[in-house]
Amino acid sequence: MIMEEKQHNYRLGLFVIVTLAIAAVILFILGGRSLLEPKLTFETYFDKSVAGLEIGSPVKFRGIPMGTVTAIEGSETLYETEVPMEQRKRYIVVRGKVTGSRERVNGWEREIDKFVALGLRAQTQLIGITGQQYLALDMLDPKIHPPLPFDWKPEYFYIPSAPSLTGEIIAGAQKFMVSLNEARIQDLAKNLNKLVVTLDAKVEQIDAGALSAEAIGFLKDARRTVQDIDHVVTAAPIAEAARNFSSASARLDRLLADPGLTQTVENTAALTARLRALAESGELDRVLKDLDEAVKRANALLADNQYDVRVIIQDLRIIAANVRVLSETLKRYPAGALLSGPPEKIEHQGKESK
Repeated sequence: MIMEEKQHNYRLGLFVIVTLAIAAVILFILGGRSLLEPKLTFETYFDKSVAGLEIGSPVKFRGIPMGTVTAIEGSETLYETEVPMEQRKRYIVVRGKVTGSRERVNGWEREIDKFVALGLRAQTQLIGITGQQYLALDMLDPKIHPPLPFDWKPEYFYIPSAPSLTGEIIAGAQKFMVSLNEARIQDLAKNLNKLVVTLDAKVEQIDAGALSAEAIGFLKDARRTVQDIDHVVTAAPIAEAARNFSSASARLDRLLADPGLTQTVENTAALTARLRALAESGELDRVLKDLDEAVKRANALLADNQYDVRVIIQDLRIIAANVRVLSETLKRYPAGALLSGPPEKIEHQGKESK
């Protein structure tokens, strides 16, 4: 009996040890390897709600799985415990890890600061219509999405955040609803109802018969106008106008093909070039200057001899009058003018004194 009891206890103890060993192996296979695989822990800060993001949510870089979210805390419990209440930022601190091959993790450790400078940002994105979210890493414009201000040293690698598209849509919808509430929809509906009632009353006051008669008259006038236009278009000598246009086009073509026109254009161009050369050479300016001086001299000469010029003009007028009288006499009495004696002496008024 004693031997059987010892064997039973021995078997029971061996069974317990083997069971524990198997459980330890299973636990190592299921989750123990994650303790040994390389990882990079980072953190980011949000100043808006991250509802739908949970511990264990995926972390993706442009859709590529990179790791999971490991912690979601408030900045007042991690970094602002000694900061006065009114000066706290109250950010939401989201920590995640990048896992995978050692080359991937080491590459992120070396380049993460450069990625951040080039615009690496963290956003929350919806997984589907269930409301669950994941942490998305993407390259954005750093000028449009600058880092949030803070005055503590991050415990892990820091990746700035950017507003999510879902959050912006929700914020826009909320602003729209607020604007609708401020727009006093009830007052607008009342005013619209009054407008409809007023229009209904005005329509009832309109004489439908008279309006219909005027509309019929307008349609008749419009039909008559269309018929007149159709008649004018039909009676118009369109064919003759087309022939005249064709003939004019042919004449224009012959004129343009005439060598004389080409020679005229070339001569005009040459004349223009010569005039331009003359104007640029300065000869034209000298000619105009000499002409201006000649005109000035002529004006001065006429001003100094104004009396002599007047006397000469009067003598020319007398000579012209005598020639006219002689011409008339020759026309009337050609023989008498040639064979008669000398004419009587005509005394005419002397020259005016100066």
